[in-house]
Amino acid sequence: MPQFSRTRTTFARALAVGALTAAVGGSLVACGSDDSTASSTPEQTTSAASESAAPSSKAGEKSSSPVTSPSEAATAPPETPESVPSEFPGPTEVPVSAEGQKFLDELENRGLTPAGDGQIAISAGDFICASKEQGKPDAETLVFLTPMVGSDAAASGKELSPVDAAAQAQVYIDAANAVYCK
Repeated sequence: MPQFSRTRTTFARALAVGALTAAVGGSLVACGSDDSTASSTPEQTTSAASESAAPSSKAGEKSSSPVTSPSEAATAPPETPESVPSEFPGPTEVPVSAEGQKFLDELENRGLTPAGDGQIAISAGDFICASKEQGKPDAETLVFLTPMVGSDAAASGKELSPVDAAAQAQVYIDAANAVYCK
């Protein structure tokens, strides 16, 4: 008889696992179709809108912030955007200081023409001076300066090889040490 009892227990377990699997599978299927994206927007009902739009007439209650409709997010931007100030987002050109202009002129005297208004080159010069103040050797500064010089060249439409960018970075270091870093 023990064999019959063991078979009955195994059968009961298998039946229970099968029933549980069917229940879980059925509940997942009942969640909807296999489409995982939201394809419709909720519709606003007139009764909900009139209830939420009606002001409270009870005395002593504090007025709360306006309630949005179900189809509008609470963080939605306003219907009409606010006007932008005339000086937004600020000046289109940053003025170059006298020291910065000396640095740009020195680069041009050494055969390099910085891109645009020279802001990338001036930032590179500021980096060189900060590295010098921290006591960093030129070789270490050159490692970080070479990509800056490459981006300055790319901004002016030129493509430099890594060797050329390193050579120009050395020119930047020499020019900054000569006229820009104090």
